Amino acid sequence: MARGLDISESIKQDKFENLSPELREKLIDIENQFNVTSDKLKEITRWFEKELREGLEKDGSNIAMNITWVLGLPSGSEIGEYVTIDLGGTNLRVCLVSLKGQREEIDIKQHSYRIPEEIKTGSARQLWDFIADSLDGFIKSHRLTENRNDRLPLGFCFSYPASQECIDHGILKTWTKGFDIDGVEGENAAAQLRDVLAERNLPLELVALVNDTTGAMIASAYKDPDTIIGAIFGTGCNAAYVENVGSIPKLKTDLPPNTPMAINCEYGAFDNAHRVLPRTKYDVTIDEDSPRPGEQAFEKMSAGLYLGELFRLIALDLHKSGLLFPGQDAAKLSESYSLDTGFLSALENDPLEASQTRLEESLGIKVTLDETRVARRLAEVIATRGARLCSCGVAAICQMKGISSGHVAADGTVANKHPKFKQRWTEALGEILDWPRDRKEDPIILTSAQDGSGIGAAVISAMTLYRIHSGNTVGVQG
Repeated sequence: MARGLDISESIKQDKFENLSPELREKLIDIENQFNVTSDKLKEITRWFEKELREGLEKDGSNIAMNITWVLGLPSGSEIGEYVTIDLGGTNLRVCLVSLKGQREEIDIKQHSYRIPEEIKTGSARQLWDFIADSLDGFIKSHRLTENRNDRLPLGFCFSYPASQECIDHGILKTWTKGFDIDGVEGENAAAQLRDVLAERNLPLELVALVNDTTGAMIASAYKDPDTIIGAIFGTGCNAAYVENVGSIPKLKTDLPPNTPMAINCEYGAFDNAHRVLPRTKYDVTIDEDSPRPGEQAFEKMSAGLYLGELFRLIALDLHKSGLLFPGQDAAKLSESYSLDTGFLSALENDPLEASQTRLEESLGIKVTLDETRVARRLAEVIATRGARLCSCGVAAICQMKGISSGHVAADGTVANKHPKFKQRWTEALGEILDWPRDRKEDPIILTSAQDGSGIGAAVISAMTLYRIHSGNTVGVQG
């Protein structure tokens, strides 16, 4: 059965009674373009599972299915003090994480440093200098070197597609999330970080390079043994899960076949060939105008970095057609990425008058309540499609692994800050997996893994050091 939004139903309820017939017709057309039915979700998921399996079979596949060398989930008994850095799409987050065991609260001190725009398209040297400066300032402000002469273990959450020959190694395959920094792609990012740490004589020893999705899964599993998948629904989108080594044909190792290995899917690249995703002309524009056209097809349709831009492009299209904000100079609508996902969320969920004020302040024009209703509807349509698409990757993993219940630990601003994301995501997952409509509870539940990247990097660092101390150095010491 097809489900989704229905603008024509809203019109019947007189929510858009004052709109021109042309604008109402255009809204219905946009609704149809962005509506993803249950049947379409299932078709996307089947393709998704196919690409996941291909990634396990051989290198160079569309979905990378990166080996992480994180062997299984934590026991919950890992303890110690760790410095972590998280290089995300907007900020660099530096943390001091104190692990005290599963039953104790995790102590975390942190500071975020906004990444200057010029660094995102600058040079490797600029990037590593920025990270070193931030680490140096954090160490000094928290007096981390007082009363100790050893080097603090460092976990590096590097939230970009990287291949790993071992856990303290990572060759960047391609920048995502709008980054395009010279001198890092094809290089070992872990080694570049090590070099700048040594050059600055910072008292840190890089132990592990991890992806944010793996970090989210491990951070959640440290406290919650029902964790089955870690997912990121934020600036980008991705997931991690645990696979048996024997089910990874491309991995040549002496590890026993039943050894659990965390896999970082990197499935933001799903359907780069454009075989199944229902792209609109607005999605095509986002792709063509991005730093990397033809890459990260799935991410560009579902991730937080692009939702506000989708809204801007649609609103600009309607404005240029004379259907929205007629006669006004809406120059702000011509500024790429000037509207973010937070704007979209507030537009949809705030009281109508507050949304009207937000629109006027953001666009620098006068907006009627009817125009605000149109804008709110657009925000709803875009966010709903994003949430429904986000369910497909998790559904594909569950179908591939025969997973029928558990917790999906989600980190990222869209998952944690958009109040309707969880409901929409869960509904779509239930449609794909054919859950009973009259179920008393959901078999698979989306849980929060806030701070997953920082805490996860610390727990993985602890797991790695424990392995080294026990004499198991497979996948360690790059």
